Amino acid sequence: MPTAVELLRQGRTEELWQMCCGFLSLNINEFMDIQERLLLKQLDLLNHSPLGAKILRGARPKTLDEFRRLAPLTTYKDYCPELLEKEEDILPSKSALWVHTSGWSGEYPHKWIPMTADYARELSVSLYGIGMLSCCNGWGDVSRIPDHIKLLYSVAPRPYISGTFADVLRLQTPLHYMPTIEQSEGLSFEERLKLGFQQAMSEGLDYFFGISLVLVNVGEKLRDSSGGLNIRPFLKSPRALLRLARGKVRSRLARRALLPKDIWTLRGIIGSGVDSWIYKDKIKELWGRHPLDLYSCTEGGVIATQTWDYDGMTFFPNLNFLEFIPEDEQLKWQMDSSYKPKTLLLNEVEAGEKYEIVITNFHGGAMTRYRIGDMVKITALRNEKLGIKIPQMAFERRVDDFINFYVVALTEKSIWQALESTGVPYVDWIAYKDAENLTLNIGLELKDGYPADTEAIASLIYKKVLNPDNNISAAPSEQNDLTDMADFKIKVDLLPKGTFAGYIARKQAEGADLAHLKPPHVNPSEKVLSILTAETEETIIVTKAGARTSRKSSAEKAKIS
Repeated sequence: MPTAVELLRQGRTEELWQMCCGFLSLNINEFMDIQERLLLKQLDLLNHSPLGAKILRGARPKTLDEFRRLAPLTTYKDYCPELLEKEEDILPSKSALWVHTSGWSGEYPHKWIPMTADYARELSVSLYGIGMLSCCNGWGDVSRIPDHIKLLYSVAPRPYISGTFADVLRLQTPLHYMPTIEQSEGLSFEERLKLGFQQAMSEGLDYFFGISLVLVNVGEKLRDSSGGLNIRPFLKSPRALLRLARGKVRSRLARRALLPKDIWTLRGIIGSGVDSWIYKDKIKELWGRHPLDLYSCTEGGVIATQTWDYDGMTFFPNLNFLEFIPEDEQLKWQMDSSYKPKTLLLNEVEAGEKYEIVITNFHGGAMTRYRIGDMVKITALRNEKLGIKIPQMAFERRVDDFINFYVVALTEKSIWQALESTGVPYVDWIAYKDAENLTLNIGLELKDGYPADTEAIASLIYKKVLNPDNNISAAPSEQNDLTDMADFKIKVDLLPKGTFAGYIARKQAEGADLAHLKPPHVNPSEKVLSILTAETEETIIVTKAGARTSRKSSAEKAKIS
């Protein structure tokens, strides 16, 4: 089978698009046929493996219906201790490599997941297709795809899944990572970024894949320092000086500060997670392109991607069997953990509804009816504009980042959107719930130099959080009455300058890996919260009636619930 770059170089454009993005032309019946065919192959492997015997509890399903009826839903604890200890002889197929999660849950240092050679090869094709979608103007367009790609290495190193993506993509095309994968794994995140951008200044840059916040921070720093930019590091590189000079000319012609889009013309930007959606317009302003949003996870590789209209995401049919737990079923399970929630298939979901996603790896993978812990929203049953006949999705939230006050229900995404829409410049934030007092607590570190008009900031956040576009529970007509009646409040703690940098430095000193350096935005543990709020400056509590100020030590803070 030819690689993607071989098809590109030979001008076999339609074959390239069919190989990497052919799923976009499927109808829902064709999609489900692929799902069932690959599931039956996977069942044969599971039925003849010790891990399959354990997970399936002795059952040997041979059809899709039998599988859904007999196989239980699973979480990572069902695969322990075998996967934690990387036991090869129990797997459905021999692993080619192992990847691991960040270990945020606290239950495990990491969750180790095996990946077979067949899965890695299929994944590499999908990743190349995502790169095509990030830079094309429509089906069949290959005008912006280089046959040797220069890519900034800004992701977590192997064996994290983002570093593994960078590695397996090389199965389809030559890649010039800046810095190289091998170099990167010996550097800290900051060192990796600094070296990568220095190299990109000389050698150019085709694509960015990674954390969207990195692009925003780099772009804003360049913009804010462009008047006094230090050119000394580039004196030994004529190409870097030329690139910088051209950028300065472009910015002057545009009568604004120097921006990254003046220096580099990126072919594509690929992001993943809530921050891609939050920062998409900032990234377009700074870098000249919107980021293409990707839905991925360690346990399932890539699950869905946006296309060239940068709207809803389309599911991949060939990496995982997909099931969906309706939100009301998920809530029943939350109330009673012995309840067995029902699942739907992709041809049974409804537009506008939210679902917890469940995956079963194909190609000899280990995860079977596995609950990732994510809620997604089906935004439409098809993309009418592009003629895509598969349901479209958007990432909604983590199952455990839901802050529910009953009169108002909030997620990381909705709180983050509210903060961004206030226009208040901040370094970072955390949010958690004081259930007894029906209060949303927000810890906020402002950017240096921003006037700390705390009453105005708190009032803005309160109004934006209760905006009907953010609220996911009450109807707009009922919202104000409900929040007034229940006395819902927002408490804002202004955190001292350097709070989050100090936390990151502390975690680095403890030897934490990249994925553990930043605290979670929503529902941080008591330990994390105590570190971040140890020196709170000032608290503003806002209700609809107005605001009041108080000062409290960390010992006086409300208990998290």
